[in-house]
This record gives sequence, structure tokens and C-alpha cells, in this order.
Amino acid sequence: MTSALALASLLLSLGLQSPAAEPGWTSLFNGKDFTGWKVSKAESFHVEDGAIVANGTAGHAYYDGPFMDHAFRNFELKVDVKARANSNGGVYVLTAYEEKGGSARASGDFPSTGFEIQVNNSYARDPVRTGSLYHVQDITEPPAKDDEWFTMHIIVKGNTISVRVNDKPLVDWTQPADWTGGREGPGRVMKDAGGTIALQAHDPNSTVYYRNIRIKPLQ
Repeated sequence: MTSALALASLLLSLGLQSPAAEPGWTSLFNGKDFTGWKVSKAESFHVEDGAIVANGTAGHAYYDGPFMDHAFRNFELKVDVKARANSNGGVYVLTAYEEKGGSARASGDFPSTGFEIQVNNSYARDPVRTGSLYHVQDITEPPAKDDEWFTMHIIVKGNTISVRVNDKPLVDWTQPADWTGGREGPGRVMKDAGGTIALQAHDPNSTVYYRNIRIKPLQ
């Protein structure tokens, strides 16, 4: 390994540098600030050591940048994630910005459209674990550990959503023809127009880090 690569590897392991997107992928986050993002609760998000840190009253950071006019329908998305102990978070796909979310839960407001891929390795108040397609296809055994970075890989193609964590397949769900949104309501439906990406801050006692957010459109 060259000295430059060794230094990059060291910085990455320490969380001091946001890694570059792989060839064929486009980075949605510059690792420095919220350029290209629209945040519903600014007090619940900040940038630290190349990552978006979510901690505070329930809110969401929505990608609002120029790439594909932030409207994605068929794509692969990868996000590197780290959660502290007893923390809850999530990554939304096919959603849209809402200053005040239209889906209310005990800890706050959440997007009324799109699908959430859960981040939760040990949060005691919710048994739905990391990698779940929240309240559509739920997982009860966490595929990742707290305080360790893992890669969430989400594929949306046609009417199918697939989820992998650290290359382990967890979800492969195809929306039925008569699907009306299930337990989460009528907004949890794949539509032709697609939508954007959102990162979740769940509550003041949860801390989740998101970095290296990259996307690859599919034909």
C-alpha cells in the first residue's frame, strides 16, 4: 500500500474522511456541509468528521440537490451507517420533503410518503431491526453491531425493493398489485414519479451517523 493510500485508510478508519463513491456511482453528500440537502429540523442534524450526525427531535434530512433533480425511481443506493447503543434511525427512499411529517408517532413526525429502511441494532422500544423495510417486511435479528460502521445497500427496481447490509441479503419485497400502503398508510406505495432520499433523526436519545451516500441509477 502506498503512503497516500495508507493515510487515506487511516483517516477513514478514524472517521475523519468521507470515502469517494465507487466508479459508476454519484455521491449525494460532500462530507462537509448540507449543500444539496434540505433539513426539516436543523437542530437535529450536524456534520462531523465527514458524516451527517442525527441526534434530536424527530426530523429528516432530504436530498434536494441537482442530480436527476432529486427524483429517483430505479436505482441502487449505498449508505455507510453507524449507530450508538440504543439508537434508532432510518433511510427513506421514494419520499418527498415535508417540513412537518404527515405520519405521526410517539417520538414525532415522519414522512408520509416513501419507504423507510430501518436503522436499529439495539433500540429497546422497537423490535424492528436494521435492514427492515419498516412495517412492510420486518427483521427481528440485527445484522450489524452498535458503534461499528456498516454499509446499507438498497435496490429499487420496478416494483421490488431489496435491502442488503454488509452484502448480506435481508429483504426482497415486491409490491403486490393490490397494495394500498399496508400498516404505514397510503403513502407507502411505489409510484412512477419516484422520489428522493431522506435520513432520519429519531429522538434526542438516539445518535446515528450517515456518510458516503452514493447512488447509481438503473435502466
